[in-house]
Amino acid sequence: TNYEIQNKLNSLYVAYCFAPVDGFSSMNSYVGNGSTNGPFVYTGFRPRFLLTKSSNSTRNWHIVDSERGAYNVIGPYLTPNATDAELSYGGWDLLSNGFKFRNLGNTINSNGATYIYAAFAENPFKTARAR
Repeated sequence: TNYEIQNKLNSLYVAYCFAPVDGFSSMNSYVGNGSTNGPFVYTGFRPRFLLTKSSNSTRNWHIVDSERGAYNVIGPYLTPNATDAELSYGGWDLLSNGFKFRNLGNTINSNGATYIYAAFAENPFKTARAR
């Protein structure tokens, strides 16, 4: 759902609010370790789409997906807040139950830095809601 609110200066803001759904989506945070054997983040599913961002810096957002990078280590990624075209620096493994970082870059795995993420499942079939 998207909500529009007005502040005291009549500026318009848009908030996109997401909630984790078991087997479909996962939103949380992780702490980087600055190693090529980076942290593993459990989601409970293989991510189809992963969005990450440092929570304590102005560094870029990053998007990786299993369509753009079909095999680990996934390299192609997007930076949705920048004007860059697709970039190819590899650094992510999308695994059957989560994701793992394979580089020590400051933008996704700096030692001690906190990052937020949103991940969406490749096959979200844990609970069927069909009629």
